[in-house]
Amino acid sequence: MSFWLAQFLTGLASAASLFLVASGLSIIFGVTRVVNFAHGAFYMLGAYVAWSLTERLEGAAGWWAGVLLAAALVALAGAMVEVLALRRIYHAPELFQLLATFGVTLIAADLVVMLWGPDELVGRRAPGLTGSVEIAGQMIPAWDLFLIVLGPATLAGLWLLFNRTRWGVLVRAATQDREMAAALGVNEKWLFTGVFTLGAFLAALAGALQLPRESVNHHMDMRIIVDAFVVVVIGGLGSIPGAFVAAVLVALLNAFGILLFPKISLVIIFLVMAATLAARPWGLLGRPQAAQRGAGEAPARPWRPLGAPGRLAMAAALALAAALPFVAGDYLLVAATETLAFAILAVSLHFLLSVAGVASFGHAAFFGLGAYAVALAVKALGSGMPAALALGLLAGLAGAAVFALAAIRLSGVYLAMLTLAFAQILWSIAFQWVEVTGGDNGVLGLWPEGFASEPAGFYWLTLAIATAVTGVTRALIFAPFGYALRATRDSDARAATIGLRPGLMRWLAFVVAGAGAGLAGALFAFLKGSVFPDVLGIPVSVDALVMALLGGVQTTLGPLVGAVAWKALSIWLLSQTQWSKLALGIIILCVVLVFPGGLAGVAGQWRDRRRARGAAPADRGETA
Repeated sequence: MSFWLAQFLTGLASAASLFLVASGLSIIFGVTRVVNFAHGAFYMLGAYVAWSLTERLEGAAGWWAGVLLAAALVALAGAMVEVLALRRIYHAPELFQLLATFGVTLIAADLVVMLWGPDELVGRRAPGLTGSVEIAGQMIPAWDLFLIVLGPATLAGLWLLFNRTRWGVLVRAATQDREMAAALGVNEKWLFTGVFTLGAFLAALAGALQLPRESVNHHMDMRIIVDAFVVVVIGGLGSIPGAFVAAVLVALLNAFGILLFPKISLVIIFLVMAATLAARPWGLLGRPQAAQRGAGEAPARPWRPLGAPGRLAMAAALALAAALPFVAGDYLLVAATETLAFAILAVSLHFLLSVAGVASFGHAAFFGLGAYAVALAVKALGSGMPAALALGLLAGLAGAAVFALAAIRLSGVYLAMLTLAFAQILWSIAFQWVEVTGGDNGVLGLWPEGFASEPAGFYWLTLAIATAVTGVTRALIFAPFGYALRATRDSDARAATIGLRPGLMRWLAFVVAGAGAGLAGALFAFLKGSVFPDVLGIPVSVDALVMALLGGVQTTLGPLVGAVAWKALSIWLLSQTQWSKLALGIIILCVVLVFPGGLAGVAGQWRDRRRARGAAPADRGETA
């Protein structure tokens, strides 16, 4: 019994740190509607800066001053990020703000390695709290007991801030109705800056307070951000009490899950999140969110099929791509083939984002299903490559069809987080079901056959499939089905009045996107000759999202441009510098700030300027 009590107290201590991070994330989203992917970076920076300060400042006062000063410095950095970057793109589609914060995360990841090195750092223990206290025969670290008290104290402090101060009242007003608060004269810009600063302070403080519990390393950001998102979604976006309840729940599940449910310990919190959203789509203590325009915001001008000049340009680009094997070596062909496979994945995600207005943070789920379908078809069924590719497409389609049955009731970030949960559940199955998937050892020996066994042949095959997928997707966009999807995206109520069924339309959009992602995963499996659980991992989903957003969700050709730009930059920078993440992050921020419509939107902006000067004829083609 005493052992279980000790485990319970350890879980409560972890809950305090998780609550600090999640409360800041919830506050930021509640007011600014920014899905702040950089929140984990602030947590990591708080730990690193606190390590440096506590190592240099002597005595107990110096240690505590170092912790608080570290949180304040990182909060100041967060304010600079908000003022210099996010403030300029608040009127862009919301997921472009996610892309900007992802760029900040990449920059922070390389900066900490550059400044502190790649090795883990062990900090000093908190003066006065270095010992343990015996409770029911178990020695409990005094620091854990301090954190257990800190959690409720922080909750009480935040409650007083938001309920007993004028600034807090303004924040609550903006959380409930941001537009009305602005109409009543609230200075929205500085309110956003203040909220973002407070959120960054809480995240950095949580990181700094981890010094006595764990070593500091440059992987801390990704580990904490996923749990923080789960806590915020379970508790309810914008709800501080909800974040506290959910943090306790998640921390205790992590503490006891490995003991009680070892087979599902890696995924138990995502199962709980999925169950919570199924019962209460807005979280335990959250409120239904007002409809917001997000990734699927209608384009600045109507999409149109390509005119004659556009078709000629596309034909020329396709001819150049087809000629690549005649001038490129095997390495470049393999890189180009991988780019095409990810372009198919980006096209499928773009269909959800722009046409259906559905954000997905777990698109790797369908990609991974396609890859593992190939592995099982080849190894277990002895299928040839054509049948395996078809099975990969069907696996992605079937997975999306089943998932969408539970997901179509949700919207916004709740739906996006449910897709993440689905991907993580599948990742856990692939990682732990060793008898079927090989676990971490993967499935090996998946090589193309016949004409496609050579790099050039497989490149041409992938190019042909990518061209076909792009063509079919564009045909769907400009077919009645595509117009119906866009009508549903813009207004469920209006779509329903003209006889459309919004739930069915979103389900069909998921099915189409899942089929494309499954086919991309199948091609990727044959390209690599193996499948590992990381095809279902968060980095694959993030890459797909970055490609779609970088190219531009307001253009039909954006995912192709984004995939080529992202993969080319990633491969080239990786070969040129050890600080490739830093360079990629800076490039992403520059693109988002200069071209918030994405790279493919540049052509449309240029055409608009020419038309404004009277130098351009009437537009006959689509936007980029």
